[in-house]
Amino acid sequence: MNEKIMVIEDEKKIADAIAYALRREGYTVEVVNHGAEALDKFHAYRPDAIILDVMLPGMDGYDILKKLQDKGRIGVIMLTAKEDIVNKILGLELGADDYITKPFDMRELLARLRSLLRRMQAAGEKQELDEIKLGPLMLHASKRTAWAGGNKLDLTPKEYDLLALLVSSPDRVYTREQLLDLVWGMDYIGGTRTVDIHVQRVRKKLGPASSEMIQTVHGIGYKASGG
Repeated sequence: MNEKIMVIEDEKKIADAIAYALRREGYTVEVVNHGAEALDKFHAYRPDAIILDVMLPGMDGYDILKKLQDKGRIGVIMLTAKEDIVNKILGLELGADDYITKPFDMRELLARLRSLLRRMQAAGEKQELDEIKLGPLMLHASKRTAWAGGNKLDLTPKEYDLLALLVSSPDRVYTREQLLDLVWGMDYIGGTRTVDIHVQRVRKKLGPASSEMIQTVHGIGYKASGG
């Protein structure tokens, strides 16, 4: 196991406990205690996954997520003391893959991290080809960028994941529940309406020439079509 994990947590006791548990599992660990230092450390360390506290000095977890949106596929588990469902959804919409509420059981955090890394590995294996083409649409998997008609699309991480999944299997019909599981994870707290909202946003960003590529299969879900 050579995965590199970055722990961004300002409470030293919690950060040290997480780092100790991760190292016992065989991970390489870097700890950052200040939000403003996180981005510099990220560029130097290039972790496979981040365990990210929401409430940080200098820069909070949400702002860090926004800054990381174009940095490639990085797994993120958010730590939050907030019970507010809106704050949890905000983190997931900004690109976090999972969240866990303090106080938490270390075994659960480790299990969620292992699950996240497995999903990332599986997603990488499905996208062995760097370029995915469908009609006027081009996706570069390693850079996590998408182009339509020569124009780069300004996609959020979840919008990109949704589009890449559909385009990678043209004409395959996915139910809303399948898309929710594959893109957001089986523990996602939002409903299938989340899928509809993201499809609408992706279509809008694709523009009129390409928006019909993402087709609604009434009563079932969605598919991508290059025809």
